[in-house]
Amino acid sequence: MSRILGIDPGSRITGYGLIDHDRTRTRYVASGCLRVDGDSLPDKLGLIFREISELIETWRPQQFAIESVFMHRNAGSALKLGQARGAAICAAVDRDLQVAEYAPREIKQAVVGKGGAEKSQVQHMVRILLNLAATPQADAADALAIALCHSFRSQAENRVSAAAAVRRGRYR
Repeated sequence: MSRILGIDPGSRITGYGLIDHDRTRTRYVASGCLRVDGDSLPDKLGLIFREISELIETWRPQQFAIESVFMHRNAGSALKLGQARGAAICAAVDRDLQVAEYAPREIKQAVVGKGGAEKSQVQHMVRILLNLAATPQADAADALAIALCHSFRSQAENRVSAAAAVRRGRYR
């Protein structure tokens, strides 16, 4: 069983989601939102770094996945998002976790089956896929979707590797 920490970065709210997965099962562990309060951007980035470092210490994930940068209508917002991502990534790298990055469309495609899915559709499918009693808050659902996307990608890569190994064995 492997634990994945998914992060939906933001300069005001950063969502996190933890799942356990193996070859046949995926299980919800925890999720929530970090309220990023601070007087300055450096204060906010320091808070993101410390809070994610604490999540990693508490939950001990073996894998870390985060949403990649996408262009907002506002360049300033995109820069702040990129800096929030950087703080989160630094926390993961500081704890010796490899970082996997996924585009928003890729995450939605993996979880909903449609790259242009609405937030409510992502929330609904996260609830269904993880058998949750209630619908998670949007940022937490996005973080869980990122973790699920990574899980699905890892499972697919493992199946391809296994098939290739079998095939190599046949043709020797």
